[in-house]
Amino acid sequence: MLSCRGIYFVLTLFLGSVFGSIFMLSPLLPLMFASPSWYRWITDRVVATWLTLPVALLEIVFGAKVVITGDGFIPGERSVIIMNHRTRMDWMFLWNCLLRYSYLRLEKICLKSSLKAIPGFGWAMQVAAFIFIQRKWEEDKNHFEKMLDYFCDIREPLQLLIFPEGTDLTDDTKARSNKFAEKNGLHKYEYVLHPRTTGFTFIVERLRDGKILSWQLAANNLDAVHDITVAYPQNIPQTEKHLLYGNFPKEIHFHVHRYPVQTLPASREELQRWCQKRWEEKEERLRLFYEGKKYFDVTGRSKIPPCKSELRVMVVKCISLLYWTFFTLAVFVLLYWYSFVRWYFVTVVVIFIVQQKLFGGLELIELACHQFFSKK
Repeated sequence: MLSCRGIYFVLTLFLGSVFGSIFMLSPLLPLMFASPSWYRWITDRVVATWLTLPVALLEIVFGAKVVITGDGFIPGERSVIIMNHRTRMDWMFLWNCLLRYSYLRLEKICLKSSLKAIPGFGWAMQVAAFIFIQRKWEEDKNHFEKMLDYFCDIREPLQLLIFPEGTDLTDDTKARSNKFAEKNGLHKYEYVLHPRTTGFTFIVERLRDGKILSWQLAANNLDAVHDITVAYPQNIPQTEKHLLYGNFPKEIHFHVHRYPVQTLPASREELQRWCQKRWEEKEERLRLFYEGKKYFDVTGRSKIPPCKSELRVMVVKCISLLYWTFFTLAVFVLLYWYSFVRWYFVTVVVIFIVQQKLFGGLELIELACHQFFSKK
């Protein structure tokens, strides 16, 4: 049965993404054709204002508790974030962690390309230059190369979130993972899926090795790999439908392990084994979590203080909640009273839809603009 709380949560995020894309992000689109690097600098910060909204809703409105243990982040560092994929919303819940330990504007997510077609959410993710993949490596490899090189070229610190498991943990995906384990003589996992290491190793090597630019020799573009394990000690909202039913996580636990780039193996084969080893550790860590006291470190010794004070985080969450509430109401008023606002709304919606049909997405147009300017 649908929940009023769930409808409020999903509707608030949806309206914020639609209205934000149309009235906050679309006016910036012409800047892409003049200076892609400045367009990226500005839009990253605008998108980050919306990323604080689900954090505010989960913690202030629905009372979710966030517990973070392990190592700390160094704010602004360039990293690859690998995390187990317990539910389809893990990527969104991670923002509760990053708001305290990093900058939300730095995060990019690797996700399936079909999501870019979702009105509002997909438009904003295109503007944010998330990396959309087809799950066909021959096609994805070329796209990864271009996107990673672009981020390195414009010298914006990148924190790229990838899910090496490729999909969330369900009975069906676990059965496929166990079948893979049997075929390859590996242990069967209960709490994670066997990771796919091809994409991970390629990304790390591409960022770590750097590349020659037309105007400088680029050094290493990677500072660390953050291995994050996420767990939900009580209810686990598996899909968006569970949120509509009001099944919100009461607690979200993150265990962070930071690996400086200097500690990573040099060869591709060793890096693949390194990633597989992390998943062996996750399986054991999650087994102890769910079969024990449902806390990653019962002694409390590894709980790390946030980089930002809880007061600062609370202020950001309150401002976000107030801003997006009044912004959404203001847009409704403007749409009701002014015909030119309605025409603008319809025109931008058409632009978002048509550009994706013709060119494949705003992030591809941005990439093409950058390549054009870099050749001049």
